Amino acid sequence: MKGEKIFLSPIEIKDAEELLAIRLRNFHFFQPFEPIRSEHYFTIDEQKRMIESSLQAAANDQGFVFGVFLNETNKLIGRIELSGIARGPFQNTYLGYFLDQEHNGKGYATEAVSLCVNYAFTQLGLHRIQAGVMPRNLPSIRVLAKAGFRYEGLAIKYLNINGKWEDHALYAIVAEDKNRDE
Repeated sequence: MKGEKIFLSPIEIKDAEELLAIRLRNFHFFQPFEPIRSEHYFTIDEQKRMIESSLQAAANDQGFVFGVFLNETNKLIGRIELSGIARGPFQNTYLGYFLDQEHNGKGYATEAVSLCVNYAFTQLGLHRIQAGVMPRNLPSIRVLAKAGFRYEGLAIKYLNINGKWEDHALYAIVAEDKNRDE
């Protein structure tokens, strides 16, 4: 999936070292927004294991993980994921993403979310995409709003983030919302 500035490609084992480098370089930047992770999480073996798991999830139509790459250099700058795909009458998935701090504020995250949303609706045939974000994470809220997500409510003590149960603002977009934009 190619956009103006970035492209999305399924994450592969060959991306493990770059992905780990992003996580290590951005440890303090990401920490306020992520669960506490063991030291093993930050190893190449664990990154490869998680990539293998994501490839299996894709094969089973349960989730899809993409690297976010710069068009100009093919450099990996982040990751975006559709997880927990539910079929049947729900046709729903959850969206999560992160970018290397060095590349924030340049429109890359908004473009990645828009490309991923388009993929979910047109290629996967999903109807709804949900995203939860801590209310203090204003940059991520702006990304979701620019990509057409609407605020749906507040989930109290929704996820354990950085050792504390955190509220999350819930955002969603449905296929009909995207069709109105075109």
